[in-house]
Amino acid sequence: MKGLFKFMVLSFCMLAASAGMARAEEEKVLNVYAWSEYLPQESINAFEQKYGIKIVYSTYDSNEDMYAKLKLLDGKGYDLIIPSTYFIDQMQKEGMLAKIDKSKLPNYKYIKKNLLGLEFDPNNDYSIPYLWGSSGILVNKKYIDPATVTSWADLARPEFKGRLLMPDDMRDSLGIALLALGYSSNSVKEEEIKAAYEWLVALKPNVRVFSSNNATQPMAVEETYIGSIWNGEAYLAWEENDNLEFIYPKEGGIVWIDSFVIPVGAEHPENAHKFIDFMLDAENGVLAVEEFRYSTVSEAAQAGLPEELRKSHVISPTEEDLKGSEITKNLGELTKIYEKYWEMFRTGTK
Repeated sequence: MKGLFKFMVLSFCMLAASAGMARAEEEKVLNVYAWSEYLPQESINAFEQKYGIKIVYSTYDSNEDMYAKLKLLDGKGYDLIIPSTYFIDQMQKEGMLAKIDKSKLPNYKYIKKNLLGLEFDPNNDYSIPYLWGSSGILVNKKYIDPATVTSWADLARPEFKGRLLMPDDMRDSLGIALLALGYSSNSVKEEEIKAAYEWLVALKPNVRVFSSNNATQPMAVEETYIGSIWNGEAYLAWEENDNLEFIYPKEGGIVWIDSFVIPVGAEHPENAHKFIDFMLDAENGVLAVEEFRYSTVSEAAQAGLPEELRKSHVISPTEEDLKGSEITKNLGELTKIYEKYWEMFRTGTK
């Protein structure tokens, strides 16, 4: 019996050790859920080599899709997500995000101070900035004198009929219309949102393409001559067609910040912290800008950018460039007002 007991104990220990090894193997994984092609492959490879942690990368096409899936999964299945500003506020208020331990992020100190402590996460307890950008107007100098375009209101000029690019996004398009009318892009007044809807309806004959996921191509191939576009996409389009020029409208634009967050159901939060800090390293910050042409959040990365990117007003806008610009806010239940008018606009109903 003693021999049997010893055998049972030994077997149990071996099983426990095996289970421990399996858990250790599971811990060498980081499940990332982010925009398509939003992390430099070179950075992913370097992280995997440095830490022996395999990155499993899944993608979404919109913040709305990401939010709906995470709600469906009850915050489980992913360790790291990269949502935009107003979704961070919403997700945090709904208890969907885990608190981030900034003591595990030595590179946090390099983040530009004007990108920290913002309204959607005042202490950055739940989000760490990754990339940011601004909307503006891109024009083709072959057909339009850039000096004549200074305002969002210029998009409605009749000579642009059938040649305008606009975002296929509720808050972006209605936000542009609100700015064109002299209102806040975060207005909560129904009469102002209704006026923005009516402005968009009047604008519709000018619009040739509604696109949020591939805005670069219509401008680069001259399918459109003028349009609303994010700064990173504008730079990529210019690299294909040097007749293009990016303009910051006098009313200001819409600013976004995409940030790293850790869902409450994350199974590998330590790995997530490692990766966040890794991406805040200056070298990886430079790689992200070089690949995606959006603006870096890191002072160290900014200093390390090639001169043409560091001095570009498209990739590295000044405070004057962004004067009047606003970050899209979470409006809670008031978002339903936007949804009502956006549905009317897209379906042509009243």
